[in-house]
Amino acid sequence: MEKRILIFDDDTKLQALLREYLEGYDFVVFCRPDGCSACQDIGECSPDLVILDIMMPGKDGVEVLRDIRSKENVPVIMLTARGDDSDRIVGLELGADDYLPKPFNPRELLARMKAVLRRYDGGASKPGQENILEAGGLRLDTSLMVLFVEGEELTLPSTECRLLAELMRNPDVPMSRDLLMDRVWGRDFAAYDRSIDVYISKLRQVLKSHSRHTNRIQTVWGTGYKFRG
Repeated sequence: MEKRILIFDDDTKLQALLREYLEGYDFVVFCRPDGCSACQDIGECSPDLVILDIMMPGKDGVEVLRDIRSKENVPVIMLTARGDDSDRIVGLELGADDYLPKPFNPRELLARMKAVLRRYDGGASKPGQENILEAGGLRLDTSLMVLFVEGEELTLPSTECRLLAELMRNPDVPMSRDLLMDRVWGRDFAAYDRSIDVYISKLRQVLKSHSRHTNRIQTVWGTGYKFRG
């Protein structure tokens, strides 16, 4: 089935380039010059993935992402200015699934799109797939992306769910940032990239209201993280 892509970017030349390139890979592409009516546009286009530029007239990409995440669970890849870590980190904290600094090679965008779409498609339950993980008193349903904590049901975004699943599958085993990023995102990250730290912080925020689980995810200095089983 053809995947539908909705692009929010005021650069008409980039819109045209991406439309032509992605349509060559059988994507159905919709373009909007701003995100002022993003949720309405998503409702009309029913995209499988959104590409969202940070710098846009009217509302910037961070505001638009906040609007989207308040109502929609569609995957989002953000386009950021090169080297602008603050926008990237805020975007990840608000629920962006990936980011790509401008200027970029369309082939890299395509690779990231496919990786994000695989993660979302992979959330569906499959025959014989082990969807329930239990460790450290937590129960995670990876098919529904629901975490059960002390009787409370918490819905997790796709990336946090996959990250927690990797940690829970390896209780008390230190896992490096590089290994976690490779397993969660399925691609190499630059050595200086600390996106994983943002998601770890978000998971800790989820758990901190339950005193028994406050320190469930521990930092292993010089290595990465481990899940205390």
